[in-house]
Amino acid sequence: MTLSVTNTLTGEREDFESRSDDDVLLYVCGLTVSDDAHLGHARLWMHADIMHRWLEYEGYRVHHVENFTDVNEKIAARIGEDDLGDDESTVAEHFVGDVIRDMRGLNLKRAEVYPRVSEHIPEIIDLIQTLVDRGHAYESNGSVYFDVTTFEDYGKLSNQKLDELESQGESAERSEKRNAADFALWKAGAVSPETAAEHRKPDLEPLTDPCGDTWDSPWGEGRPGWHIECSAMSMTHLDETIDIHVGGRDLVFPHHENEIAQSEAATGDQFARYWLHVGLLQTDGDKMSSSLGNFFYVDDALDEFGVDVIRTFYLSTAYGSEQTYSEETIAEAEERWERLERAYEAAVEACDSPAARTKVEATDLRETVESARKNFREAMNDDFNVREAMAELLGVASAVNRHLDAGDEYDYRALREAIETFEALGGEVFGLSFGESADDGDVSIAADLVQLVLDVREAERDAGNYERADSLRDDLTELGVEVEDGSDGATFRFE
Repeated sequence: MTLSVTNTLTGEREDFESRSDDDVLLYVCGLTVSDDAHLGHARLWMHADIMHRWLEYEGYRVHHVENFTDVNEKIAARIGEDDLGDDESTVAEHFVGDVIRDMRGLNLKRAEVYPRVSEHIPEIIDLIQTLVDRGHAYESNGSVYFDVTTFEDYGKLSNQKLDELESQGESAERSEKRNAADFALWKAGAVSPETAAEHRKPDLEPLTDPCGDTWDSPWGEGRPGWHIECSAMSMTHLDETIDIHVGGRDLVFPHHENEIAQSEAATGDQFARYWLHVGLLQTDGDKMSSSLGNFFYVDDALDEFGVDVIRTFYLSTAYGSEQTYSEETIAEAEERWERLERAYEAAVEACDSPAARTKVEATDLRETVESARKNFREAMNDDFNVREAMAELLGVASAVNRHLDAGDEYDYRALREAIETFEALGGEVFGLSFGESADDGDVSIAADLVQLVLDVREAERDAGNYERADSLRDDLTELGVEVEDGSDGATFRFE
């Protein structure tokens, strides 16, 4: 069965065909690093990860690029807050580190690159200049705006008509623009105190001076607009036309609509062939959001439930549908993961026992495993239908339990096939950690020991014994522990 996907651009289910028989160019609209990540953000990461894993399982080389937006008014608004740093780049660096920690904690496959806006200012300026030269953008008071009336297909992703659109951008921009729907590609100067105040916590002292990083450009000192960033980074690290663009459904307009307009106006080519949008995570009937305060941080969720329960939770709902987070839905995920884990461990124990026999034939288990593999592939090729695919794994778990309960002798071949099914489909594709639970204690102990060493190192630094502190860090590096110093102290990860 050929993979089919629901393409937001056409509103239709389409057979997926990559531009190359062997490669898939996949761009994921990443996080604006203005706060710690919550489970709503992680839902996008998780489904992009599953897409990546399934495409690789089907034989493609996946070139996965996922950006960090580290230049943004929301980031600048946090300058000086809670020792986050006295400039935008330091605040962003703090949250980038936290996001990477969360991504590794969720067992996401690494992207090919994680580009940051601040690293791509030259490419952004070049792209804006191309749009100006081609008559699609204009300068106004040191800012540059995209003229939406010059792009005939504007609105084709979100199915909106140009004459019905309201003004985009900040209210201060309206007098500078030719058309209300024009959007900023380059913003003159730094972030104004008024703009920063819109995103700053009300209990904090307001910023009285312009803030945020700025760069030189042909139009004067300033900073990039939000939308132009993804186009520049995608073209830099993938191509002018990519296969799949993934993002949250709340970004269809204006962000992704504007990406299409500026990219295609600059190149004359289609920007992305398939647009896949992940539904929002809801709690108590509202979108999980930092601004609403109804969120659950990723690191807290991992500490409380563990990565396998979190991944199993996300696997209960197809990416295009909205999902609800609640005590009940997370409890259901815990129960499903425990069923899978128990069945896997029981199958391993039975398969490696003297009771596993060559000539015992468990017809039910054999047929269930064979059917599950076929149906799992059909479900995943049906627009990455993880819900139906997960049901097949749970069916294998039930069949394993029936077989083990039926007698004292076991079908070695059927159990081996079941184990390999859990490991290949549940492990490689779904990213679940079958067979790794026995190592959790060792990892936990190792982490505790590393933290003790870091505490000693910090005491040495406080005492002025810097050579001894550096020696401890070097010793950890030799043991495969990467240490990173930050404003909140040292963090580490196992290489």
